[in-house]
Amino acid sequence: MRVYPPDAKWHEMADGGVIPQAGNAEEYDVSGWRSVHPVRDDECCIQCLFCWIYCPDNSVIVKDQQVVAFDPKHCKGCGICAQVCPKDCITMQPGADMPEQEDE
Repeated sequence: MRVYPPDAKWHEMADGGVIPQAGNAEEYDVSGWRSVHPVRDDECCIQCLFCWIYCPDNSVIVKDQQVVAFDPKHCKGCGICAQVCPKDCITMQPGADMPEQEDE
């Protein structure tokens, strides 16, 4: 990934919105974009998987057909998961910090 000095001019930077190679989203950590983060109430959740279906960044982690967590590296805090939850089990909490997902 290219890093620019703070005084770089617009014409010295790469064009925005260009995907240099397909399938490279896994390489990018976008957690710094977040000002809120999702929190799911496990007791309330009916495992409809709407959050997983609608998440634009594939940040909802599902194992054995069950939502288990949100990916802190790829969640941008957009809140779509909370908006589509039919039981209002997901709330958006202030702050960028999310618990790190343990590797299984």
